[in-house]
Amino acid sequence: MYTLHIANKNYSSWSLRPWVLLRALDIPFTEKMHIFSDLGNFQEFRSFSPTGKVPCLVDGDICVWDSLAITEYVAEAHPGVWPLEKSARAWARSASAEMHSGFGALRNECSMSCGQRVSLSQPSKQLLVDVARIDELWCEGLQSFGGPFLAGDSFTAVDAFFAPVVFRIESYQLSLSAQAQAYKDTMIALPAMREWYDAALAETLRETSHESDIASCGTIQADYRAL
Repeated sequence: MYTLHIANKNYSSWSLRPWVLLRALDIPFTEKMHIFSDLGNFQEFRSFSPTGKVPCLVDGDICVWDSLAITEYVAEAHPGVWPLEKSARAWARSASAEMHSGFGALRNECSMSCGQRVSLSQPSKQLLVDVARIDELWCEGLQSFGGPFLAGDSFTAVDAFFAPVVFRIESYQLSLSAQAQAYKDTMIALPAMREWYDAALAETLRETSHESDIASCGTIQADYRAL
């Protein structure tokens, strides 16, 4: 069975991608949680991950790090990770790669915090460009492949790659077109996403740098996390 090393569910957007992929597709795995520390986790995380970062997947003697590499590794053994139809699969891989390497303003200005609701003080022009491109991508996938997921009627890896964006849009109340909003709502209602969200809200430990990043973005309107 796979072992997936992750960090705090409230903060760790990179961990969410492989976790929700495995959970939504009913692929068995053991979860190993590692809590972010104010002092840093590099040496601790190096005990299981060569980069000192999460996520990291261990399969027997094989170690796979980085969410995209994990996805491709799992896809070799499990049909349905990527869409079966060629054009949908090509689009899904392209959109996932774009998410994996891009959207820096969204990442920097909207640090993930599942349990908080934040009103941004002054979104940058590039953040608005990022959100518009995400909206465009989502609508393109939905229109091309029929929905309700990005590459068709089933949840696949491309949905997993945008799962952290879904939570960011929810937390920072970012505006979307009606079609993109409907997709966000579909994802929020997905059982695997609900499981992650509920676990994130139950976390009581706070990590200073994440909390500072979130507070600096704007006004915190609500915090639904456990005390």
